[in-house]
Amino acid sequence: MYRLSTGSPFEARLAYSRAVIKGDWCFVSGVTGYDYADMTMPDDPCQQARNCFATIFSVLAEAGFAPGDIVRVQYTITDAALVERIAPALSEALGQIRPAATMIVAGLIRPEMQVEIEVTAFRG
Repeated sequence: MYRLSTGSPFEARLAYSRAVIKGDWCFVSGVTGYDYADMTMPDDPCQQARNCFATIFSVLAEAGFAPGDIVRVQYTITDAALVERIAPALSEALGQIRPAATMIVAGLIRPEMQVEIEVTAFRG
């Protein structure tokens, strides 16, 4: 088993790994829309979703996986009205992959967070 970190301050403070790789499986923790290069969060939920996927795809690549290996995705959004606003980012990232998916409406840990995305990938 291998644990991967992106160096995000949240990972150390909240005691989790960005991803855990076990054999042909990669479990990527929930990712919010921060631009981790400068720790900024865009106001636009669609851009937040795009940032989530940029981080997720980077983590997958570092772990030896490809976006096409994603078999499951869980979206958490803070308001059901955001679905239509983030749909373009979801289609851009996963339109050809079409993994099993769940979308949950719930609060996130910081008020600027509107979207969190978690994926599981399998390359077997």
